[in-house]
Amino acid sequence: MNKENIPPIRSKIYIILSCYNEEKTLEEVTSELVERGFYVLIIDDGSMDNSPVIARKLVRKYRGKVWHYRHAINIGLGGAIQTGIKAALSKDADIIITFDADGQHNPDDLYNMYPPLQNHEADVVIAARDFEDMPSGRKFGNTVMNHITFLFQGKMVTDSQSGLRAFTADAARKLQLKSPQYGVSSEIIGEIKRRNLKLLEVPMTTIYDKRTIEKGTNTIVGIKILLEFLNETIK
Repeated sequence: MNKENIPPIRSKIYIILSCYNEEKTLEEVTSELVERGFYVLIIDDGSMDNSPVIARKLVRKYRGKVWHYRHAINIGLGGAIQTGIKAALSKDADIIITFDADGQHNPDDLYNMYPPLQNHEADVVIAARDFEDMPSGRKFGNTVMNHITFLFQGKMVTDSQSGLRAFTADAARKLQLKSPQYGVSSEIIGEIKRRNLKLLEVPMTTIYDKRTIEKGTNTIVGIKILLEFLNETIK
């Protein structure tokens, strides 16, 4: 994107960078975010590779811009997001954005995320992928998850499993997230409805390769999320 077209950052924006065994991409992704003017919270969810070492190096390199939080064991995506939100709020963030450390997100898409929040046009912004550009297996899995999310959370959105989301601090404080794993993505949609938060969806690009496709929402992940919802319903 042309620098002249980049919307100004008028807020204190913290990126929650969820990380589990991302030694191949963590440094590049973090550096790109810092260079664009964002604060970065690396939430290391019990990585077994070299990610913790890389994260500590990045904290030293970008002191005052990058922080590292580590779970002793792998809790899951939901646990990482909850840790990240608490950390960002403790640092008086104005806007909080979730972002993946695996390289599947284009940092330029962040420029669509924060302006609506800065301009008070929305409480939450979710970036929606183009399903037509999605590999067939991922397209099927994500389409099914949209309908499961609607069934259990009562709100239909374009891309319920998108990992790129932005919240005002006030909206983030209202979220009561309980799911420790992938179910958190659908749970966030339900919380938007339950807390009467104004949602805006914006387009995004996604970088697909063998690694990111394997880590995305597939049939097994979808079944686990469904079982998680059923368990909560029974309770």
